[in-house]
Amino acid sequence: MATDYTVIRIDRNDAVAEVVLDNAAKMNAMAPVFFDEIRAAFEELDADDSVRAIILRSEGRHFTAGLDLMAAAGNIMGDDDPAALKKIILEWQDSFTAAERCRKPVIAAVQGRCIGGGVDLCCACDIRLCTEQATFSIEETKIAMVADLGTLQRISSIVGKGIAREMAFTGAQFPADRALRHGFVNQTYASQEELLEGARAMAAQIAAHSPLAVQGTKVVMNYSDDHSLEEGLEYIAEWNSTRLRSKDLTEAITAFMEKRKPTFTGE
Repeated sequence: MATDYTVIRIDRNDAVAEVVLDNAAKMNAMAPVFFDEIRAAFEELDADDSVRAIILRSEGRHFTAGLDLMAAAGNIMGDDDPAALKKIILEWQDSFTAAERCRKPVIAAVQGRCIGGGVDLCCACDIRLCTEQATFSIEETKIAMVADLGTLQRISSIVGKGIAREMAFTGAQFPADRALRHGFVNQTYASQEELLEGARAMAAQIAAHSPLAVQGTKVVMNYSDDHSLEEGLEYIAEWNSTRLRSKDLTEAITAFMEKRKPTFTGE
């Protein structure tokens, strides 16, 4: 059963779903309930076979202000037991890892400011797009914290060690042109409307392919990120030896011979 969301929502358009941060009045700041809902959303869409690609976006001028410090103060400061705080941190980490764990490709579409936890969440996505006015900042050092929801573990492999450490140490805003130049985003757009148009076009292109192949590709790439080349090659050999023969593959070959576009069913 679908979750009754309060600070996010899910929009659906055929095989593409959009997870929308829907609390623009508070700059989509992340209160404790946000973490439960974002995890539930990605788990819901992962389990939905009709969904083949996901866009993560937000309402309003800004993507997110990051952690809602006032709302989360009780979670962070209210218990002197380190074990209790560690449990909360691990749960919130898992909420963002849900985007990475989701078998469907996730495209983050960012406008305005993306602060703190927003960078954590974007780093867990497969592809990042943004407007030319967007900025990204890892601001935890400004508030006497160490970023703990995944940025420090993921961003070096995206932008390289030097840029990652500059961002993490200084807390400075990382503008869209630098984000593009260093590979944090794939493409920039002149406006939010063009950003959404581009994200939706990319998602539709992904959704047109065999979901078995696309989702298998994500699983294999995620595995290879954390394993050696030899282990990754062994993994894909095992994967394809048990999954290569599918109705989608037969459809692809038939469509090629008949000079038409294939229609994939995910079987």
